[in-house]
Amino acid sequence: MKKVNGHEIIALFEKWSPKRFAEDWDPIGLHIGQLNRQVDNVLVTLDVNEAVVEEAIAKGANLIIAHHPPIFSPMKTIWTDTPQGRLIEKCIKHDISVYAAHTNLDVAPKGVNDLLANQLGLQDLEVMSPTVSDPLYKLAVFCPVSHADELRSVLAQAGAGAIGDYVGCSFTSTGTGRFMPSTGANPFIGEIGKMEEVTEERIEVVLPGPIRGKVLKAMLAAHPYEEPAYDFFVLDQRTEEFGLGRVGNLPKTMNLDQFAVHVKEAFNVAAVRVVGNPGKPVHKVAVLGGSGSKYTKAAKRKGADVFVTGDMDFHSAQDAESMGLAIVDPGHHVEKVMIKGVAEYMQHATKEKGYEVNFIQTEIDTNPFRFI
Repeated sequence: MKKVNGHEIIALFEKWSPKRFAEDWDPIGLHIGQLNRQVDNVLVTLDVNEAVVEEAIAKGANLIIAHHPPIFSPMKTIWTDTPQGRLIEKCIKHDISVYAAHTNLDVAPKGVNDLLANQLGLQDLEVMSPTVSDPLYKLAVFCPVSHADELRSVLAQAGAGAIGDYVGCSFTSTGTGRFMPSTGANPFIGEIGKMEEVTEERIEVVLPGPIRGKVLKAMLAAHPYEEPAYDFFVLDQRTEEFGLGRVGNLPKTMNLDQFAVHVKEAFNVAAVRVVGNPGKPVHKVAVLGGSGSKYTKAAKRKGADVFVTGDMDFHSAQDAESMGLAIVDPGHHVEKVMIKGVAEYMQHATKEKGYEVNFIQTEIDTNPFRFI
């Protein structure tokens, strides 16, 4: 097993939950400390408060991964006699770094919203409100026939040519390439100052935007020519859409009040708020972690019978009721499902890489509300 630093852990985390998934307003990333040092234990938490930092100290965690950013608004001063200043001071004194993954973790496949949907037992999941889709590119590269098969294989290994359930997809046409090596060239084929004609294959493959750099690097390394000819084209098609919330179906229909009890038990909360007719049949469910007041129309457009989300305000609840959309509000804090989800995902991912690091699930309940 290999000792690991914070940069390596976060690089692995961001392959799953990349920063580009986050909303523009969202202050994700490193909030306190540094990543350029060894990390032995990582504490995973929904929120960061002083009790969580004390837990990190007690358990020897030198990195905290949180869902809610501890510094949401820009700070002009850090006064250590204030709650926020005291928290920052304590983290720095004990060499504890804090990293936040918020809306990017909401959007990520197997992230917060998938975890919530799975806990409710929803099936046939789809994105409720798309926010990110990557451009699809086509690479066209010219290669001598003798090396075409090898180059196609290298491109496929780099991830190019994957279409749905098919891999290694490409198109090839054959033609004649002409060139004359000039002084200073080191040609694979041909002689300095002499026009050369070579039978070449034009290899075309599609690839998603995020791997363009990886594919280009692999192509250049494998291509026999000193100066290969190639083009990238942006296509009208887009790759898979990512976004906030999930919509899915219950295994069997139940009425709204029965479903509300199901939500309460699934998320282990003391109470839920409900909008809608108690006997309303519920089969298609939309779920969104956090504050979902702005997304009632998105849930309705997806054909949901009920929308499960937190922090539903009075007027948004009235609007949902008027459009025939039921609401079940179990509270914002149900996003705590990410504690177990992130810890288990990252423990598995780091083990596969041979990293020696332990992920600890917080035992601190950061929900500020209680019910009487």
